[in-house]
Amino acid sequence: MFHNSSQRKYWTFKSEDELEQMRFSANEKFRKTVRETGKPVGINAVFLDRHEEDVLFRHYERRMLDFCNAFKPAMPKSVVGAALMYFRRFYLNNSIMEYHPRIIMLTCAYLSCKVDEFNVSSVQFVGNLQQETAAEQERVLEQILGFELLLIQQLNFHLVIHTPFRPMEGLLIDLKTRYPMLENPESLRKSADDFLTQAALTDAGLLFPPSQIALTAILNSASRAGINMESYLTECLKLKEDKETLSKMYESMRRMKTLLKKYEPPKLEEVNIYKQKLERIHAELASSSNKRKRGYEEDGHVTKEPRLAEAEWSDEDLI
Repeated sequence: MFHNSSQRKYWTFKSEDELEQMRFSANEKFRKTVRETGKPVGINAVFLDRHEEDVLFRHYERRMLDFCNAFKPAMPKSVVGAALMYFRRFYLNNSIMEYHPRIIMLTCAYLSCKVDEFNVSSVQFVGNLQQETAAEQERVLEQILGFELLLIQQLNFHLVIHTPFRPMEGLLIDLKTRYPMLENPESLRKSADDFLTQAALTDAGLLFPPSQIALTAILNSASRAGINMESYLTECLKLKEDKETLSKMYESMRRMKTLLKKYEPPKLEEVNIYKQKLERIHAELASSSNKRKRGYEEDGHVTKEPRLAEAEWSDEDLI
């Protein structure tokens, strides 16, 4: 299914450099738009550069993961994986200076619940913002619904996400049935799950097929346990004679592992400084315009005015 999917055709890229160029362009596009529309000149002094945007992106991505992991009822891994991918796709072409990640991440999680048919009501969803009052939860829901159409549009209506979790289950079943050399395939699950979680916080899902990410997770888990599974690749997956494919697979796996090793959690001191800059930017934009972009198409054919002003709430309210 993945090979015929919109994910493979439109959302799988060749290199990290290509992704970084897209994000750099989104940052530059926002700066140019602000200057051309006559927004306050003072905002130019507090623009976020790419490093600052990246730090805040990683911060809010981890906050979204925390929110999803603490969600009641328990959110399936496929829903969490889709939400993270929506978030990552959205900010390939948009700047966090234009759309605040605090509300975009909740909108991503809400949309992934609907698309993956995880049956929770909107009231149940915002009820997981446990530190908010009922009135505040209602205001957050207004924001989510206001941004939902915008999110769908920016995803180009490509809402089906293929995550590595199902392929990993298939691989574990295959190991149990066709690879007797491995006595207990389930012993690989915990480490492989950890690998997939780490991979979801990187660009792996934008660079590699889900099955390849899952296979790398299994092999990495085996390697950590001191288990050699090369014969599984050559015999069970029939790659012994196809040396070119095997070589490409090993290269992709090396790239993936390097990607995970390079990942650094955002530093709290940097996050606090850059968040202040981000809040100033959004405050200036809000004060200079009575209309905020909320779930509408840029050509103006479909408009949706906000019914309530953006609620004042912080990251700490998410759990």
